[in-house]
Amino acid sequence: MDFSTLIIWLQKAIIFGSFIMLAALGEMLTEKVGNLNLGTPGTMCVGASAAAVSLFAYESAGGTSSLVIILLSILVSFFAAAFMGLIYSFFTTSLRINQNVIGLVLTITGTGLAKFLSDCFIISETGNVRLDASYRVFTAKIPGLSSSLGIVSDLVFNYGFMFYVILAIVILTAVYFSKTRMGLSLRSVGENPATADAAGINVTLHKYLATCIGSGMTGLAGAVCVLEFKEGAWNTANVPDIEAVGWLAVALVIFAMWKPFNLFWAAPVFGIFYWCYQYLTMMNTYVTRMFPYIVTIIVLIITSVRNKKENQGPQSLGLTYFREDR
Repeated sequence: MDFSTLIIWLQKAIIFGSFIMLAALGEMLTEKVGNLNLGTPGTMCVGASAAAVSLFAYESAGGTSSLVIILLSILVSFFAAAFMGLIYSFFTTSLRINQNVIGLVLTITGTGLAKFLSDCFIISETGNVRLDASYRVFTAKIPGLSSSLGIVSDLVFNYGFMFYVILAIVILTAVYFSKTRMGLSLRSVGENPATADAAGINVTLHKYLATCIGSGMTGLAGAVCVLEFKEGAWNTANVPDIEAVGWLAVALVIFAMWKPFNLFWAAPVFGIFYWCYQYLTMMNTYVTRMFPYIVTIIVLIITSVRNKKENQGPQSLGLTYFREDR
């Protein structure tokens, strides 16, 4: 493997890592309040398809405004996915139905809904769609810095604006978790909702807000996946690919040990392993595609053996809270 090929591999790994980092951060926010949302893959598909449909309608009408494209893609994908989070919260927090069951149902529903939206509003009219104007907006590089610093430009400044927005979101979320009163209250709900409730913290409100906002972030990651990683191309064949990436995002939360700052190295590592099949040609493709999941299993084993509390998920993760039992 020559040096230029290695640089291309790293660039692809970083681009892939950026949007999966956002999806994982959304799931991490949800899990911090004790909600294990296995509906993340379906939620990601809904966000991606909602953005694709709205941008297709806008571009078909002759729209080219960069500001409108950015706002439309972000708002539509975020709120469509946040609605999925609202559904999850209603069933798991208000009706107190098993979280795993609802999450899997939402994944099935979300992937089906994404295909339905595509069939109704895009594919039936034009077949495969290319959102060229949106792709140009989301992949516009920083003038000067993207080409004038050699390898630094290639690895640091050669990405679209959402890459840097995602990095800022991760930093702000980490600060929110550790330095703000609301963030500490949120974490206390995930650790022991009964104690948080006794302390006067509104458990239901925190669970609803964290889950809806986290789902919205996951949906936005789906939109970034289509508009940057998939180069603005959309068809129903994209849905299973995005669903698979959604499962990787769930695994990435475990790999990062529920710590936002760990995503900075964990997400690119996932990206490197994800692209192994294209560059490690001496190995079987199916084996190399398993690498991200194998690494996650290894991390789970290591953290379980070491059994350090700071490397474990919230104590109430996946458990339904019954207030009358406290």
